[in-house]
Amino acid sequence: MRFRVGLVGLAAAVVGLTGCGGLDAQTGADGNKGTSSKTDVGDARAKLAKLTVKGRAPRTGFDRDKFGPAWADVDRNGCDTRNDVLKRDLRDEKFRPGTHDCVVVSGVLEDPYSGKTITFKRGQDTSSEVQIDHLVPLSDAWQKGAQQWTATKRKEFANDPLNLLAVDGPLNGQKSDSDAATWLPPRRAYRCAYVARQIDVKAKYDVWVTSAERDAMDRVLGSC
Repeated sequence: MRFRVGLVGLAAAVVGLTGCGGLDAQTGADGNKGTSSKTDVGDARAKLAKLTVKGRAPRTGFDRDKFGPAWADVDRNGCDTRNDVLKRDLRDEKFRPGTHDCVVVSGVLEDPYSGKTITFKRGQDTSSEVQIDHLVPLSDAWQKGAQQWTATKRKEFANDPLNLLAVDGPLNGQKSDSDAATWLPPRRAYRCAYVARQIDVKAKYDVWVTSAERDAMDRVLGSC
């Protein structure tokens, strides 16, 4: 399936986040299955230094729909992006019969943001306990370059597995559209991997950073 091929590419990117001199992040930089990795601080700093630094543009005109339908099946593997990410990030997952292992109905998340173990069960009152976070929020991207993108690029950004992570729902709501200057995961052991991955996403899509955001990212990397 094309998405699985994409995840191989993501795994290669994660290898780029691992190496000597890094801080063990406990949970992998890809947030996947609770695997362990180390953040390559030098690589993250080099990418951060190349990001454009300027002020945040007005939020005027932002609309979720401008990034395409929510959780579109962009890789055409028969599963929407939300289910693809749940399948990637949960363990012991179970699927709705007849969906070709597509619709995830339950599983266990080792939440990278809090360190909690969360049992996921699909349902009207329970699905929101695990949400899919855009590490670089769509609104943040809109104010830092995405207004000028094509609709195709915005849709790709919104559904890129590099920018998506299954996390604790309430913490995702708390984060909202914050950047690194105003919100970081409460679990300090994950902050290096979190910031490094935000930098990867911003570098990939040429999303700029504010000076406060750059300084916050630099401080986190300095503690790794």
